[in-house]
Amino acid sequence: MDFSLFVHMERITPKQDHSVLRKELIALAKMADAGGMRAVWTGEHHGMEFTIAPNPFLTLVDLSHQTQHVQLGTGTVIAPFWHPIKLAGEAAAADLITEGRIELGIARGAYSYEYERLMPGMDAWEAGQRMRETAPLLRQLWAGDCAHEGEFYQFPATTSAPKPVQPDGPPIWIAARDPNSHAFGVENGFNIQVTPLWQGMEEIQSLMDKFNAACAAYSGPRPKIMLLHHTYVGSDAADVAQAAEEFSRFYCYFGAWFQNKRPVQQGLIETLSDAEMAENKMMAPENMLRDLTMGTAQDVIDQIKRYEDLGYDEYAFWIDSGMDFERKRASLSRFINDVMPAFT
Repeated sequence: MDFSLFVHMERITPKQDHSVLRKELIALAKMADAGGMRAVWTGEHHGMEFTIAPNPFLTLVDLSHQTQHVQLGTGTVIAPFWHPIKLAGEAAAADLITEGRIELGIARGAYSYEYERLMPGMDAWEAGQRMRETAPLLRQLWAGDCAHEGEFYQFPATTSAPKPVQPDGPPIWIAARDPNSHAFGVENGFNIQVTPLWQGMEEIQSLMDKFNAACAAYSGPRPKIMLLHHTYVGSDAADVAQAAEEFSRFYCYFGAWFQNKRPVQQGLIETLSDAEMAENKMMAPENMLRDLTMGTAQDVIDQIKRYEDLGYDEYAFWIDSGMDFERKRASLSRFINDVMPAFT
């Protein structure tokens, strides 16, 4: 099994300095690089201090100058916010600058908050259809002289400029959840990335079942599948319990952003009260402890062994959590030093 790091800048209060957050992100990426992780992933989000990532290619090019070995992946670009020609060209340019280290994760997006601002009137269905039209065009644009007449995009013969360094272009990963999205990715020869969010082993099994069903119905080569999950490796039970509280808070805020009902000022959503978070039983700390990949090193090894037995090819350590940098750093260090060696 391969391991990778999924990371963003995340700003919880106005007191945090963006320049410090960038340095902390770089430090975590350097740890992943030195520790033998396969890749570092970062996504795309707009107008949200909760997840700061307006253009993942900028972040990845920045990280390419700070690291030596890791692949650098978009996890993920939001396809409907990009014209296919623009996405193909910027991905190729990033691949050129990073000397062939780019991987391209693509999704439809999740936050209606972002849809309202960048594509007013677009819903999740249309976003998904735009993603399905865009993704197959990328390899054609990298190959060159691709003309297209589709539902959302029409253009005459066009070639990506520059060309990517990797012969067939950056590997493409599709964020998939329902059976149709798994089938779309597999049938197009794309790798699959799944995210069970706060849900536990039942969802992790269900997502693999959907992937296996899509592969069984397809006669071509089996692509890779990556599991992205919130992870914490604690020093002891008390440390793990504190992490469960922090993940509970994170997911309460994640839900508030997703519901898109609370006021947002200066990129920060209106503060949730302790009572509001306590009322959110789904995100209770005990559920985080049960359903996320967290515990002491041996606990986490045992959990990931189960994912490996299911057939997952890559495990992405999702480190965003609202924790302070030192707690993130310590958890990642324990993961690299105490968990990963069990899988070599």
